Amino acid sequence: MTKIVQTAIVGVTGYAGAELARLLLHHPRLHGKPPVFAGRVEGKDLERGGIPIAEIHPQLGDNNGSSELKMEPFSWELLSARSADVLFLATPHEQSREWVPEALKRGLRVIDLSGAWRLTDPVHRAVYAFADEGTELAAATQAQAVYGMPELHRKQITGARLVANPGCYATSIILPLRPLVAAGLVDLKHGIVADAKSGVSGAGKVPTARTHFMYAADNLSAYGVFAHRHTGELLEQIGISSEEIIFTPHLLPIPRGILSTIYVRFKKAQTRESVARVYREFFAGSPMVRLYEKALPQIQYSVHTNYADIGFQLDAGGKRAIIVSCLDNLLKGAAGQAVQNLNVIEGWPESEGLE
Repeated sequence: MTKIVQTAIVGVTGYAGAELARLLLHHPRLHGKPPVFAGRVEGKDLERGGIPIAEIHPQLGDNNGSSELKMEPFSWELLSARSADVLFLATPHEQSREWVPEALKRGLRVIDLSGAWRLTDPVHRAVYAFADEGTELAAATQAQAVYGMPELHRKQITGARLVANPGCYATSIILPLRPLVAAGLVDLKHGIVADAKSGVSGAGKVPTARTHFMYAADNLSAYGVFAHRHTGELLEQIGISSEEIIFTPHLLPIPRGILSTIYVRFKKAQTRESVARVYREFFAGSPMVRLYEKALPQIQYSVHTNYADIGFQLDAGGKRAIIVSCLDNLLKGAAGQAVQNLNVIEGWPESEGLE
C-alpha cells in the first residue's frame, strides 16, 4: 500500500492557514492522516496540550474527529515524533527565512507560503531586507527553491524539496501575461499596465489602520505604488524588465478575491482566435486555469475556488488588448496553490482535493 503523506502546518491561525487546514483535512489522499498543527502556545493552553483547532477556526469543527485536533507547541521534535513529511509554512517572511534551512536539514520537504524564497535576483529581494542576505546558508537554500506555479514549473516542482508558493497578485498577473510574452506577441517597448485590486484578506489577519472597517469599507485606494513586494516576481517569471511594466495594487472593500486588468499592445495585429490559441496551447494540461473566450471573468466566479480565470478583448484593429484575470487570493493565490503544489510533488492529479 502507498504510504499516506503526513503533512504539518505552521501558521494555521491566519486566513491562508485556515484555508490550508480545510483543504488538507478533506484531501482524499490524506484520509485518516490529518495535518500536524504547530504554533505558539502559551499559558493555560500549554497546560492542556495545545489549542483546539475548532476554537481557532470554528468552521473546521466536524463530527469526524477534526474538533479533537489541536495546535500544539511548535518544536522540531514534535514534527519528528509525528513523522512529518511535508511542512507547510504560512508564516511571516522572516520566520520562514529562519526555519526553512533547518527543515531541509532535517529531511522535510517544505512548501512555503511566504515571500522568503520566491526571488532569485538579490536586487529584487532587497525589498524584504532579509538579515541573512548574502550568507552562504541563504544562498544554498535559495538554490534549492522552485517557484511554485505549476503552470510554469511543473517538472521542477515534482522533485523539489523547497517550493516557494507565489504571491497572490503575482499569480493573477503572471498567468495571463507569461503565455503572450513567451509567444513574442507583446510589444514591450510600449509597456504593460497591470491594474490589480484585492480584497482585504490579502493584507493578512492582523488589523491595521488601512484594513480597518472604517477605512476600507465604501473605499478604493491604491498602495505600494512602484514598491510592491510582488513586483520582482512579475519581472522574473514573465521575463521582462522593470521599465516594461507598471503594476499598481489597490485595496477593494470586499473580504477576498483579486481582479487584475492588464493593458498590452501587440507587435502586429491579432485576432481573437490567435490570442485564444496561445492561451489554449500554453495551459493545455493545466486544470486550474479557465479561459473565458466569450466573456470577461469576474471575482464572483472565481472566489472560493482554486481557479485562475482569464479573459480578454481586442480593439477593432487587433493591436491592443485588455486582459482580465480573477482569482481567490486565499486559494489560488495562497493555500489552494500550495495544495496544488503538494499534488504535483507527490505525483497525484493536480486538481485533486481542489475542485
